Amino acid sequence: MKISRRDALKISAATVAATALSACTKEEIKPPKKVQSPTSFLPFPKTASPRVVVVGGGWSGLSLAKQLKIEAPQAEVILVEQRFEFVSCPMSNLWLVDKIDLEFLTHDYLQGARENNYTYFQASVYGIDKEAKILKTTNGDIEYDYLALAPGIDYDYSFWTDDKVLENRLRNEYPAAFKSGSEHMTLREKILNFKGGNFIFTVPGGNYRCLPAPYERACMVADYFKSKGIKAKVILLDENNDITIKEHGFHTAMKELYSDYLEYVPNAKIEEIDLDKKVVTTEFDEFSFEDASFYPHVRGGKLLEMLGFAKDTIYNKMEANIDPFTYEVIGEENIFVSGDARPMGFSKSGNTSNTEAKYVARLIAGKINKGPKIQWETPVTVCISLVSIKPERGIFIHSEYAYNKKAGQFEFATPVTDEIWKGEHGEKNAAGAYDWAKAMYTDMFN
Repeated sequence: MKISRRDALKISAATVAATALSACTKEEIKPPKKVQSPTSFLPFPKTASPRVVVVGGGWSGLSLAKQLKIEAPQAEVILVEQRFEFVSCPMSNLWLVDKIDLEFLTHDYLQGARENNYTYFQASVYGIDKEAKILKTTNGDIEYDYLALAPGIDYDYSFWTDDKVLENRLRNEYPAAFKSGSEHMTLREKILNFKGGNFIFTVPGGNYRCLPAPYERACMVADYFKSKGIKAKVILLDENNDITIKEHGFHTAMKELYSDYLEYVPNAKIEEIDLDKKVVTTEFDEFSFEDASFYPHVRGGKLLEMLGFAKDTIYNKMEANIDPFTYEVIGEENIFVSGDARPMGFSKSGNTSNTEAKYVARLIAGKINKGPKIQWETPVTVCISLVSIKPERGIFIHSEYAYNKKAGQFEFATPVTDEIWKGEHGEKNAAGAYDWAKAMYTDMFN
């Protein structure tokens, strides 16, 4: 009988299978050789130079990487950041109301690395081998001699709810927009397309990112609605008993400029948020809304918890477990944490993180250079908040910090405030905000 080509293939396949089964009965099947994980390779060969890996490309990480190359030019510095481009949170309130272009906030990580002679490495960190001094990232493992973490903040919704469905809806539908990127884009579209009614913003308790920013944002949005003739009201629910910083300037601006467009509500601790009915319930009242942006409490970046370097603090959950003077992780030599994840009560703001990171860079460089002990240096908080955009007017604060031994914490030292927003004086303050931002971007990227 003639066999077709199809039948021949069937017979051949059966023969191969039978042979394989026969082999299995005579000899134990050996497991396949272990294939090396694609993330276990080392993208940076070991060199004789000391290597410092900086994790996090925000204001602190960028400033730290640049300053390290100034203080210890012989060191190899690698900046690990999961984003592909930098978008500034400071000054973003002006972009939300269409006052500045996104280009003003956006900067090039590669440019910063080229200009300052360090390496930008796009990846996310997921683990660490402390004994071998290896940082595990999604694009390969990196050996280090010194490690500086600047993971910033994450949000903590546990003060409002333990319902993960509600939390995810708040994150996706009503983002806080105090972490750069998509959150700001969503909020901007909400504001620019708002048709009218109540728009709720919230101010959290604890030490949250950029103390004056929620008040500035409320003023910016109220000014925008007013200029467009939209029948709307901004309702600012503040968990604190008063405006937390530059209170005179903000209070007078809200009263004199936006009495019909902005309602400030202190002691507004939220007890329930019903997104279906669009109602927020506080200890004393209920507020309906057409749209909103809910800013919860903040905590230290979750990377610290993943790596085992976090603890609960008097201010927030899971902030860095570090020596407040040396920034070194408790029990871990040559691992440091800088920026908004710190446990000290410094302002979680750009200028603070920039100046603090330079001090941390000097600490690390001192170890590399085996130099004398570095004396503690205070971070510097400089913040100019706009209270109106037509015309642009602003208020100002400059402060350093001192350690209160009796209270066991850091406090503002000799703060200088300028809360006059009226007339030419306020307009000069506002112009200073742009000058400050340009100078800071240059400091980090050029």
